[in-house]
Amino acid sequence: MTRQRILVLAATVFNQKGFAGTALSDLMEATGLEKGGIYRHFESKQALAEAAFDHAWKIAMDVRFEGTETEANAVDGLRLLVRNFRERRPELVPGGCPLLNTATEADDGNPGLREKAVGALNYWLDRLKPVIEIGKERGEIRADVDSAKLATLIVSTLEGGLMVSLLQRNNAAVGVACDHLEEYLEAEVRAK
Repeated sequence: MTRQRILVLAATVFNQKGFAGTALSDLMEATGLEKGGIYRHFESKQALAEAAFDHAWKIAMDVRFEGTETEANAVDGLRLLVRNFRERRPELVPGGCPLLNTATEADDGNPGLREKAVGALNYWLDRLKPVIEIGKERGEIRADVDSAKLATLIVSTLEGGLMVSLLQRNNAAVGVACDHLEEYLEAEVRAK
């Protein structure tokens, strides 16, 4: 139970401050444990950061995909994912999108966390592609839609909109990105 508690609390700290910005004292304060108490469960700050990322990313994916499997139409499921991204961000680990945060910080400076971010991105893309393929097979999505390209467009638009919104300190860009995706899914993806 202590390991899981450390993970949950550390995920918030890392997601808000980043790996480089998180000191051991921050983790000790968040968990109420001494250094030995933390390192009894995680061999290093790096190991804890990677496990915390996995924890935060699982929450993000669960929230984003919630309810999409029960939609009767694949396009409606994709639209729900977009709405979940827009409306349910407060349910994520505090600090925002763990993928965006980790990818930005770890791109050049932390190969272990960069690998985690790449894996998370690939997981998201790989989870979207079969939804699109099934929609094509059932005649709900146009046959000429490239599943990999559409998955990349969805992820890139959502994450890009989020980055702009964070920099501008408002949700306008996320709204524009989500509105655009919903319109695109209706006009260019849904089979007529």
